[in-house]
Amino acid sequence: MEIETLYEMLKQAQEPKGYYFNEDRDRVFELLEALITNKERYGYMACPCRLSAGDREHDNDIICPCVYREPDVEEYGSCYCNLYVSKEWNRDKIPHKYIPERRPPEKIVF
Repeated sequence: MEIETLYEMLKQAQEPKGYYFNEDRDRVFELLEALITNKERYGYMACPCRLSAGDREHDNDIICPCVYREPDVEEYGSCYCNLYVSKEWNRDKIPHKYIPERRPPEKIVF
């Protein structure tokens, strides 16, 4: 899949839900490229900011958009990767803070 195609597809699907791409287009395209790589490698778009186990069932919580996106964007204005953000975050109306890892330690792969 081409990065531009994925960008447009996700943008159309997520913006109506209140999730916007980070205005740092270079960062967004790096993350989208990593999602495509993970899709080719594992068969699913595992979060590019976390280590995947390569097991869809184990990684179900980190298939992008991950289950942590909603609480992260609600609390911090951005998801863990800074891929999806709120309008306020993009407009610098809220501080760009570090987003802590919400994934339970037992799910984290080392």
